[in-house]
Amino acid sequence: MKVGMNLALASTVMTSLWALPAQAASDADIDELRAIVEAQQDQIDSLLSGASSNTSRTTLGGYGEMHYNNLTNQTAGGDDKKEIDFHRFVLFVSHEFSDSIRFNSEVELEHSIAGEGQPGEIELEQAYIDFDLNDHHTARAGLFMIPVGIINETHEPDTFYGTERNPAEKYIVPATWWEGGAALYGELAPGVSYDLAVTSGLNSAGYDIRAGRQKVAEAVAENLAYTGRLKWTAVRGLEVAASVQWQDNITQGVDADASANLLETHVVWSRGPMGLRALYASWRVDGDGAKAVGKDEQTGFYVEPSYKITPAWGLFARYNQWDTAAGDAADSEFVQINAGVNFWPHERVVIKADYQNQSVPAGEDEYDGFNMAVGYQF
Repeated sequence: MKVGMNLALASTVMTSLWALPAQAASDADIDELRAIVEAQQDQIDSLLSGASSNTSRTTLGGYGEMHYNNLTNQTAGGDDKKEIDFHRFVLFVSHEFSDSIRFNSEVELEHSIAGEGQPGEIELEQAYIDFDLNDHHTARAGLFMIPVGIINETHEPDTFYGTERNPAEKYIVPATWWEGGAALYGELAPGVSYDLAVTSGLNSAGYDIRAGRQKVAEAVAENLAYTGRLKWTAVRGLEVAASVQWQDNITQGVDADASANLLETHVVWSRGPMGLRALYASWRVDGDGAKAVGKDEQTGFYVEPSYKITPAWGLFARYNQWDTAAGDAADSEFVQINAGVNFWPHERVVIKADYQNQSVPAGEDEYDGFNMAVGYQF
């Protein structure tokens, strides 16, 4: 509005200047009017420049993926899974307030439609502000991904093999996993980085780690969580990292004795066309309640070699193993093997196909078959 007012004023002054009879306009009058017009033009240029600068500091991005699952349930009486699902539609909005203060956000619609009785939901997965303290250290506040695992922070469909995210990280880490709080991250030395975070924690009734994610929605915060990570990337193409988290009660006080520790470590390696991902994660939950149901220990790992035939075509195989009740003697271990191909017609667009074979505990659904997906990121 201010720009419009200044434009209108400048136009009025110009009209008045041209409307003056030549004999009525002294040199002084003309010089005064010219000075007014020039001052208004300088103001307009400044306002327009500021508006342009502000726009250039705001960016929009996003990603999405549609899946086709054709899986046969090998368990007698179990339902097959044969469906097409636009699994995720995500938008990023970021803004630079200054060279040292930035905002980032991520809003996700899952399963195409959300609302009462619908399969999907709308989630705010990230909304935080970074404050650069200096060239090597940054403070963060808001809602952000917990610094643990491989896909928890980087899970756009063009960045990993396979239609579905790997189950070891899904059920044990549990990716994707975000909390609200504050963090400090940065570089300790060339190729050595760190993350420290104090955040809201899990609220895991029944000691179910994945179900305990509160997603910062009026999250109970009787018991906070503390996370740390060290990452080594000093050799090109190699990432080695380890994360730990401690929460003094993952039931938010429902069970008086339910402190929990997470240990996660992983390797990501690439050299020429060859690639390898490997991850191990383990929870230890204290207390008789968790021990009674075998959930005092919950572990998982996967190994995933891959090979790029060309820059556009890649093959992979992945062995996944996880157990959310590893603390007892009962058979509760899941194994899943995936193998397939990714095709990138563009570096940010991917088409995927993979075969899946499961081995599950007695009484659990066992899905074998194939999956396909198309995904993008911009």
